[in-house]
Amino acid sequence: MVGTPNKPPEEMPVLVIEDEPRLRDVFVSAVRELGHPAVAVSDGESAIRKMSGNPYEIVLLDLNLPGMDGMEVFHAIRDHWPNTEVIVATGYGDLDAARHAIRLNVVDFLTKPVSLGELELALHRAWRKRNDFLARMHLETASQDAHVAQMSTLLAADDSPVLEARSLEELERKHIFAALRRNKGNREAAATELGISVRTLYNKLALYERSGLTDYDV
Repeated sequence: MVGTPNKPPEEMPVLVIEDEPRLRDVFVSAVRELGHPAVAVSDGESAIRKMSGNPYEIVLLDLNLPGMDGMEVFHAIRDHWPNTEVIVATGYGDLDAARHAIRLNVVDFLTKPVSLGELELALHRAWRKRNDFLARMHLETASQDAHVAQMSTLLAADDSPVLEARSLEELERKHIFAALRRNKGNREAAATELGISVRTLYNKLALYERSGLTDYDV
């Protein structure tokens, strides 16, 4: 199962990426007051490390960051964790950045100073979008499970357990490769869609590679 539809806010932690200490503390306090657990970092490199260790479902991102700037962080999140919902905050009201963020499917674009009401609306949109995604994945996974069960029933009519095992393995492999194609080879996104851990996906792909079965073609 990929995820539970209608997850409450307390099950959707928010990663706050903001370099200014006072504002960072304000954002964290506000996010927690609105029902979400929050973790904060001060720069893009730390944000990527946090996401790599345990991807966050919602990110509140300042565009004006030292070193790796906010748009670079945004692109990295879209490349590696495309289903994470991103709320952008900036003190510059940069129209070009706003347009770029919209093209990258930002949840909301907030101009500092951000009011609690604006942040609450943005978090609610992110929460709702994430729940919609989880619900779709839940339905797709249920449909896929039903298809596998149907295949198992059909194969059970055959007296060969070896044939059944091989057919189910082939079905699983094709399902994994199809998910990789849909996600353009992005393994983190494919694992999320499949409802398995990234480590499990890597292990399966390593097994397929050793067997010469690498045909997802991306």
